[in-house]
Amino acid sequence: MIKTRLVKLLSHARKYILYNILWQWGALVTQIVAVFTISGLFVNLYEGNITENNMMQKGGILAVVLLVRFLCERMAAKASYQASVDVKRVLRDKIYEKLLKLGASYHEKIATSEVVQLSTEGVEQLETYFGKYLPQLFYSLLAPLTLFIVLSIAASVRASVVLLVCVPLIPASIVVVQKIAKRLLNRYWSIYTGLGDSFLENLQGLTTLKIYQADGRKAEEMDEEAAEFRRITMKVLTMQLNSTSVMDIVAYGGAAIGMVVAVNEFLHGRIGLEQTLCIVLLASEFFIPLRLLGSFFHIAMNGMAASDKIFRLLDIKEEETGKILFTKEQLGKLSVEMEDVYFSYQEEREILHGISMRIPVGSFVSLVGESGGGKSTIASLLSGRNQGYTGQVTLGGVSAADLSEAEWMRHVTVVKHDSYLFQGTVRENLLLAKPDATAREMKEVLEKVNLWGYLQGQGGLDTKVSENGDNLSGGQCQRLSLARALLHDSEMYIFDEATSNIDAESEEMIMEVVHELAKKKTVLLISHRLLNVVPSDCIYMLQDGEIAESGTHKDLMAEKGAYYRLYESQRELEEFGKGRVEIG
Repeated sequence: MIKTRLVKLLSHARKYILYNILWQWGALVTQIVAVFTISGLFVNLYEGNITENNMMQKGGILAVVLLVRFLCERMAAKASYQASVDVKRVLRDKIYEKLLKLGASYHEKIATSEVVQLSTEGVEQLETYFGKYLPQLFYSLLAPLTLFIVLSIAASVRASVVLLVCVPLIPASIVVVQKIAKRLLNRYWSIYTGLGDSFLENLQGLTTLKIYQADGRKAEEMDEEAAEFRRITMKVLTMQLNSTSVMDIVAYGGAAIGMVVAVNEFLHGRIGLEQTLCIVLLASEFFIPLRLLGSFFHIAMNGMAASDKIFRLLDIKEEETGKILFTKEQLGKLSVEMEDVYFSYQEEREILHGISMRIPVGSFVSLVGESGGGKSTIASLLSGRNQGYTGQVTLGGVSAADLSEAEWMRHVTVVKHDSYLFQGTVRENLLLAKPDATAREMKEVLEKVNLWGYLQGQGGLDTKVSENGDNLSGGQCQRLSLARALLHDSEMYIFDEATSNIDAESEEMIMEVVHELAKKKTVLLISHRLLNVVPSDCIYMLQDGEIAESGTHKDLMAEKGAYYRLYESQRELEEFGKGRVEIG
């Protein structure tokens, strides 16, 4: 069972596999020499014609043979290591490169949890495939033939033929097991990756589950998935143990038959005692390599199932993207246009229905509407996170299809309400946006978002940030994310609900920065709170995936349409809230 694509992908391992086979074969030759030496010594002792000189000679041969065997086994182990040493690195590099090529929209084609599992445990399984299984596969063919030739010439042809005929029974049992194991292991990996997906999702949403007291229900669902995984794991183990038992029976039975034939030959005077002892001592060597191959086979099958999924990831079709780079002249005219854009996450559920909108260079444009209308989907399209739309999206007059993802993201920065903060320091998080930023530049952007005063009382730029900013308040996390975005200094900024889920004071500070930024940069603001979008040059009102209205705040209020009703209802709610606070 050889996966040619896998071997071609890691072609550098071939020579080490060959070295491994040769060193194992050298160890087998020393084993044969040792057995013949011991058999001859035993016969000499039995017949009483041993001399001191003969004893020392055979003892010296045994010492040399054991030393050579030790060296051969050591070199075989080294070759095994060298065959597999780069497997993990090469495969993980390939997976990483593929994800980079798929870009920010990779999640549309494969789950993150599956990528993690394939690049960790899946790759680990293939280390054994190259380091143990492949060398053993070829050695298992070479060893019985070598033994057959030697024993046929030096001992008994009949016993050698019987042993050689019994050898193929082990590969035959492996082939039968393979047909069962392939289906079973594919199902095993599907259930395993599904369980990993559920675990990661529940872990990420654990706080939400706790709030709604749904953690118990999710725990029960995971228990059911874990029980299903346990059942499939036990089936795999049962299959492996049963196949191991079959191979043991074949190996020990075949060796026993060969020994019986050899003893029978001796009793009929066809071979001598020395030849009989050689066959008895070497009979098991016909089957041990294939028996060991059977042990490696189960691990290799698991690795092969994982490799199928790895290749499925590597074979995912990449979206065709161009390599156009903006000129300085184009950067000065970096407007964004969407023309008749349709998009759906699922075929039967379309989210955007023919969206057409324009964001002129240096303008302040806002996108509003009720939840579920498609605002964040538009932000994802404009940031390259989602692909697969129909229609036309252009940046600076250049189609998105003709731009590389890196060029797109270099000039468009997205700030979301859940922008991720990495564990480390404030400095390290800011340097992600601009690796060569000076301390002065970092302090300036922190001062703009009114966060430097707080950080000075902590550790300054070296203030510790825990995973996703858990040691900071929601407002502080959002202001740090905004500071990082400002340091990136791109031509266009998209703020996707950047002020949601934070206190009023932080929201006011962030909006001041956004409005100030809009005087120098192109800004698209997506906000649920309409008071924030009043100064916009143009407001697009989104309803059910369509642009219902567009214009300035003054124009839309005069139309008394959907925007007017939404704005008035929010204003009444806010005034009612203020009234309750005053009464309280």
